[in-house]
Amino acid sequence: MIRDGWRIVRLGLKSLLVHKLRSSLTTAGILFGVASVIAMLAVGEGAKREALERFRDMGVSNLIARSKRPAETQSSSEQSSWTALAYGLLYSEADLIQASIPSAVVVRIREIKRPMMRGEYFHTSIIVGTEPKFLGVTNMEVREGRWLASIDNKRLANVCVLGATLARILFPLENPMDQTVLVAGNDRYRVVGILREQGRTAGAGSTPYDECMFVPINTSRRRFGEQVTTRSGGSFSRERIELNEVKVQMPSSDDVPDGASILRDLLDENHKNQSDVVVTVPLELLRQEEESKRMFNIVLAVIASISLLVGGIGIMNVMLATVTERTREIGIRRALGAKKKHIIQQFLVEAGVLSALGGLVGVTVGIALPQLITYWFDQTTHTLPQHVLLAFGISAGVGLVFGIYPAWRAANMDPVDALRHE
Repeated sequence: MIRDGWRIVRLGLKSLLVHKLRSSLTTAGILFGVASVIAMLAVGEGAKREALERFRDMGVSNLIARSKRPAETQSSSEQSSWTALAYGLLYSEADLIQASIPSAVVVRIREIKRPMMRGEYFHTSIIVGTEPKFLGVTNMEVREGRWLASIDNKRLANVCVLGATLARILFPLENPMDQTVLVAGNDRYRVVGILREQGRTAGAGSTPYDECMFVPINTSRRRFGEQVTTRSGGSFSRERIELNEVKVQMPSSDDVPDGASILRDLLDENHKNQSDVVVTVPLELLRQEEESKRMFNIVLAVIASISLLVGGIGIMNVMLATVTERTREIGIRRALGAKKKHIIQQFLVEAGVLSALGGLVGVTVGIALPQLITYWFDQTTHTLPQHVLLAFGISAGVGLVFGIYPAWRAANMDPVDALRHE
């Protein structure tokens, strides 16, 4: 049985090699189909993982309330430039959130933009006033030194922890530990720690945490106050913000929906008709992103599968032409005792070999393409083994499915008529 099967395969390969160019062109249709399926799914998977990673960085068990400058109204536009526009989260609201959700960890965050200097090196970035619990809530790590302690907050200590990028900017040639950073020309902060590189976009507003300086929140409140003055084009405006952000870490992701409901109700009650606070629930965004990326991958797979369909049609076209060309050969084989199943097997093997060869080369090209996309366009890609197996399996199936009709047609020829064919 094995010997008969191998003989049929050898006969099929020999028939295909008679028309090398035609066989190669037919194989190319499957090749590009398989390669496009793998490459498009790899791009989709890479985009999905990149997006999901951003939301996971925010913490799937976290809730984030952030102050937002309200839209300008008639009354606010007529406000005196000497009067500060007050909006956003309050310290008292952070205490209320903690009292309303006792099982949660509540972290207060105050952000202020200031120029920083160390010797001849200068950089303007965000100073984040926060609490010791901040590190655990954001899943960040200290690379060297220590994090801010409760005693620093109580003593209003001028100590700071630097993000990895900021440390390189201000101290390119020396170790920042126990060195001093000059802020806004008059405040000096001793560096007690350096954060491990985060490599992510989540941070203070639009500034990554890698570029931020972290100080005790009570120190920030005492040194910088709660009023921010912005000068632009000869005019200036004043804003009064107590807290830029409050992070709420729930005990588990199962508690997030209830916690989000409590947080939204509380803030809606305190900020009616103001629209100056936005609540973000990373878990909700994560689920929405997963669903949208799943649909995106389905669309990509459908589009790429059209290429395989076209390749399958090409195989059927070539096999039908082959049947016509080999009509007399089929008649001779039938006259010598070959059964219909032998004819069907021969043509199915030829169709299968065409699709399998195209699939194998397509897999190689499909795995290489995402690497080139990453190199040329700096686009994250990720090739999954199941995507490779799926594409190859579909290509083999396409060859067999589209080879059935030509094989059936060849097997059902009348042997006498086939022998008469010139």
